[in-house]
Amino acid sequence: MKLTIIILAAGMGTRMRSAVAKVLHTLAGKPLIRHVLDAIAPLGPEKTVLVLGHQADRVRSVVEAYDVEVVYQAEQRGTGHAVRQAVDVIASTPGPVMVLCADTPLLTPDTLRSLADAHFRSGAAVTVMTAMPDDPAGYGRIVRGRAGVLRIVEEKDATAAQKKIGEVNTGIYCFEKKFLLSVLGGLKNKNAQGEYYLPDTIALARKGKRKVAAVICPDPDEAMGINSRFDLSQAEMILQSRNNVRWMMEGVTLIDPATVFISDEAAIGKDTVLYPNVRLEGKTTLGEGCTVYPGSRVVDSACGNGVTIKDCCVIENSRIADKASVGPFAHLRPGTVLGPNARIGNFVEVKKSVIGEGSKANHLAYIGDATVGKDVNIGAGVITCNYDGFQKHQTIIDDGVFVGSDSQLVAPVRIGKDALVAAGSTVTRDVPAEALAISRVPLDVREGVSGRRKRMKQKKDPKTK
Repeated sequence: MKLTIIILAAGMGTRMRSAVAKVLHTLAGKPLIRHVLDAIAPLGPEKTVLVLGHQADRVRSVVEAYDVEVVYQAEQRGTGHAVRQAVDVIASTPGPVMVLCADTPLLTPDTLRSLADAHFRSGAAVTVMTAMPDDPAGYGRIVRGRAGVLRIVEEKDATAAQKKIGEVNTGIYCFEKKFLLSVLGGLKNKNAQGEYYLPDTIALARKGKRKVAAVICPDPDEAMGINSRFDLSQAEMILQSRNNVRWMMEGVTLIDPATVFISDEAAIGKDTVLYPNVRLEGKTTLGEGCTVYPGSRVVDSACGNGVTIKDCCVIENSRIADKASVGPFAHLRPGTVLGPNARIGNFVEVKKSVIGEGSKANHLAYIGDATVGKDVNIGAGVITCNYDGFQKHQTIIDDGVFVGSDSQLVAPVRIGKDALVAAGSTVTRDVPAEALAISRVPLDVREGVSGRRKRMKQKKDPKTK
C-alpha cells in the first residue's frame, strides 16, 4: 500500500542565524529540502505534502520540479500544529502517513523504506524511527518501559535523568492514518515552549492502548537534523565522504578524497582522475579518462572523454569536447564551447565563444563573443575587442587562421580561411581568405642613442665617476 508523506518545512531556523530559511541552505550544492525530496522519491508515495511557512515562495521556487502539494503554517506553533495543516489533504488519501522534516538531508531511501516496512508488519498505530548518536543533546529522548516505547520527552522538558537517555527521536514517523487524524486535535501545548508536539502522539497511543513500534536507524548520521552552521558543515563532510566513496567504487580515482568536492548532481566517467582541491559543482559531467589537476573548479559544465583540466582553472557553464585541454590558470566563462583536441592555455579567458577542433590559444589571450574555426592558432596577448561601450559584437575566425602575438581584433570583424594576422596588428576590417593583415608603425633604428644616454647619466651622477 502506498504512503502519503508529509514534509515539515515551515521553520526559519533561528540557530542558523541567517536571513535565508533553513531548508534553502545548500549541501553538496543542493538545497536541504531537495535532498529530502530525492530520498523519498524511490518510495513512490501516493502524495507528498509540503508544509511551508517562512519564505514559502522561495521554497516553492526550488521545488517546482517535484510533484508536491503545498499547505501553509502561517504561525509556527510546533510539529503537531504543522501536521494539522495537512489534515484536509491527507483525509482522502489511502494508506499510512509518513512524517519527516526537511532539515534531515542525509536520509537514504533504504532507511525510509525500512521504516515503512516495519510499520506495515507491526500493525502499530505509530512507528517512530529512533537513533543512538554519540551526543544526544538537543534531541527528544525515547522513554521506554516493559511494553516498549512509552513516550518521547523533548529536551527542554526532560528531567536530569531523562537527559541521560541515549536513544533519541529522529522526528521521523509512520502513522496509521485514522489514528493520526483522531489524535491531532487532542494534542496539548502544556510544555516549556507552549507548542503542540507531534511526539505526544506516542503517549496518546499508549493511553488508548494502541501499539507503538520503533525502528532504530542503523547509522545515526542519517537522521542528523541541521540546526546550525556547524551542523551543516558536519553534514557536508559526511555527504562528501559518502559521495566520494561511491565514485571511487565506480572507477574514479581521487588522489586526496578529503579535499575533493563533488556535487550531488555531478556525474563522472570511469578512469577519470581528480587531484586534490578539485571542485565539481552543479550538474557538471566528466567523461571517461579525464584528468582534473589541483585547484580547479568546474561548474555546470559538460566535459567529454579524455579531457585535461590543468591546475587552477575556473570553468563555468561550458562544454568541452573529447581530448581538449584547458589551463593551467585558465578561465572559461559561460557559453564557452571547446571542440575536440582544442587547447586553451595559461592565463587565457574565453567567454561565450566557440573554439573549433584542434584550435589553440596557449597563453595570455582574451576571446569573447567569437566563433573560431578548426586548426586556428591564437598567439600570446591576442584579444578580441568585442565591446564598444554599448553592446557586444562578434568576431569570426575561419579555419586555418594564424593570429600573431599581441594583435587586437576589433569586432565586428571576420578573418577569412587560412589568413595570417601579423604580430602586433590592430585589425579593424574583414581580412580575406589567405591574405596577410599587417598593421605596424615602421621600425626606426637610431644608432648611438643608447651610448649618448649612458654618458649623460654618468655626468649627472657623481657616484659613477
